[in-house]
Amino acid sequence: MSKRTEGKAGEAAAGGGSSEADAANHDQRVEAEVEKRRTRLQRPFPACAFEEALEFATSIMEFGSGQQVRRVTLFDHLKKSPESGASRQLITNANKYGLTEGSYKAEFLKLTQDGLKSVDEDVSDRERGRARISLAIEGVEAFNAIYKKFLGNKLPPRASLIDAAKDAGIPEELAEEAVDTFVLNLRFVGLLQTLSGAERIVSVEHYLDSLSGVRRSAIGQDFNRPVDEPKVHQGGSLVTAARAEFETTCFYITAIGEEGSEQRKHSDLFVSAIVEPALEPFGLKLIRADAIDKPGTITRQIIDYILQSRLVIADLSFHNPNVFYELAIRHAARLPVVQIARTFERLPFDVNQMRTIRIDTTDIYTLVPKMETHRAEISSQVRRALEDPESVDNPITIFYPSLRMTIQ
Repeated sequence: MSKRTEGKAGEAAAGGGSSEADAANHDQRVEAEVEKRRTRLQRPFPACAFEEALEFATSIMEFGSGQQVRRVTLFDHLKKSPESGASRQLITNANKYGLTEGSYKAEFLKLTQDGLKSVDEDVSDRERGRARISLAIEGVEAFNAIYKKFLGNKLPPRASLIDAAKDAGIPEELAEEAVDTFVLNLRFVGLLQTLSGAERIVSVEHYLDSLSGVRRSAIGQDFNRPVDEPKVHQGGSLVTAARAEFETTCFYITAIGEEGSEQRKHSDLFVSAIVEPALEPFGLKLIRADAIDKPGTITRQIIDYILQSRLVIADLSFHNPNVFYELAIRHAARLPVVQIARTFERLPFDVNQMRTIRIDTTDIYTLVPKMETHRAEISSQVRRALEDPESVDNPITIFYPSLRMTIQ
């Protein structure tokens, strides 16, 4: 029994049985907290990035060849429960973006006209791109307002984007999430391009005119202007396991390597320049294995962090065996994980099925201009993992949905 549990048991014993009034007050507090959470999560924008909702729309297209499909049959094909919170959220988000028709209770799901254009490979690149912009940016009132405000400029500092989101009617407590989703959508539909060494918000016409015979991934890649190299993480004070507060901890699974090695430099850079800034809005403290300092077996301490930390971020770069071993433990515990990796990594099949944030480290001119986008991607995934940790998807939960690990 944990100290926390022992403390609660002791309080109950000392009280000789809680009064009915105490029990009623407790129930009221729980209901108030549930209501507060429900109210907070009523967003005036979809609860995921457009790319994820588009993947669901693509599944409908592939399964039904563009025709309406039975909701239950579709999710059976996807090996997901049609009644799970994650499945309902997929449908709701696709609806909010205007990709699909039919609620999570509907018998049938159907692509809208623009939704069909967004996923149909037989339509022209220009027509498909126009439909995606219409749904991902213009169709979300707040996103469209932010886009129009900064059109033609460099991507502004995060604080300016948050202020713009508030001006567009986004509640203050949801402004950061809105900005993360907006930036991801802008990048995905081609309206955020790297030009002259900086990320710039371009017009719809500029992007559509560039589509003829050119793949989107090759557009606007101008890295001629040098930029300052970001500072790297040099390490900090050691954190003892005894003082670790797992509820406010994000454990970072990564290939650390020896001091001065490529793996160490890579991990230090990702920690300080991308991951830690992405975690700041959530008040989570990042812990890496080399920051654990307590007598005893280091393997046991690492497993404690893997199983008890509120969140785990796993960097799958370098194909380190220990990283995949530790990730499997987290999967077995059905606990939330955010996966990241370098773009050129060829991930193993099972792990590659999970959503992985790809970071292009080809050179400094590729990496630096996209830092803010990568931070937004990680923040978006972290937010969703923390808000709904029960909707964890990994190879174990998919094929053994009833399997549970109990930590004594």
